[in-house]
Amino acid sequence: MNRPDFLPTVCFRWISLFCISLLILSGCSSTRTAYRYADWGIVWWVEDYVTLTDAQKEQLSRDIDELRQWHCSYELPRYRRWLGTLETDVRQRNLDPDAVAYHQEQLFEFFPPLLNRAIPIATDLLASLTDEQVRELAENMNESQRERREEYLAEDLEATASARAERTEERVKRWLGALNEEQRAIIARWSEKRGRQTEIWLQGRRNWQLALLTALDRRHEAVFASDVERLMRDSEQVRGEEYAAMMAESRAALKTLMHDVIAAGNSTHLAHLQNEATELKGDFEALTCSPGSEVAER
Repeated sequence: MNRPDFLPTVCFRWISLFCISLLILSGCSSTRTAYRYADWGIVWWVEDYVTLTDAQKEQLSRDIDELRQWHCSYELPRYRRWLGTLETDVRQRNLDPDAVAYHQEQLFEFFPPLLNRAIPIATDLLASLTDEQVRELAENMNESQRERREEYLAEDLEATASARAERTEERVKRWLGALNEEQRAIIARWSEKRGRQTEIWLQGRRNWQLALLTALDRRHEAVFASDVERLMRDSEQVRGEEYAAMMAESRAALKTLMHDVIAAGNSTHLAHLQNEATELKGDFEALTCSPGSEVAER
């Protein structure tokens, strides 16, 4: 399973418009299982980059449990309402560009409340890191960056675009089923027009990592909390002007892509999309905010 960066912002894994979030839909076959045990991306990131002490693990566990308690009680109802609207629009074949744009914006609006809750957790965790842990973090981020460059950057732009199109097809197929020739051609053209997008994404990712390491030099100072908040709230600016411009263009292109791919489909594709939306809504409706090792209710 590809793991997202700690920063819960929109990235190119959001290529399928109708994904709730990789923090919730972690690739597990059951949305309910994924929701309960995904650990909100924070544990994924920590396990990948830093070896925590027992005390840090215990505190992080308490923080994550409180985050899940809040999210299950207050955010899941919003997801269910949105999925109900999506289900209705698909059933009524109301998927024009304005409708697609509306659903994309609804997804983006799910991030700020989660971000507000995640920032204090991130600040406390990062402030507790020792010098040795910071060195480990730097080394592991360097290695991760090298691996991603090898994975996502091919020998030329054409090969990179082809690999991007292949990844995009797989994500779209989750929601629409097997794609026809026209849909695959639409995705291929979209991928070709992304140009240096992957390279810019990787450089922006590295810019953010370096900014984090710089902030960690001041982790015992009062200013550190504001440093972390800037890293998380203003991620695109931290990652650089080229990255911010690319993301703005990409969001607009994504809306067009999803509309065109759906428009090029048939009743079978729409039925598949409706079934996926209905199943996802049912999964969230079945989730209960029960105490214990499950998500607890406030």
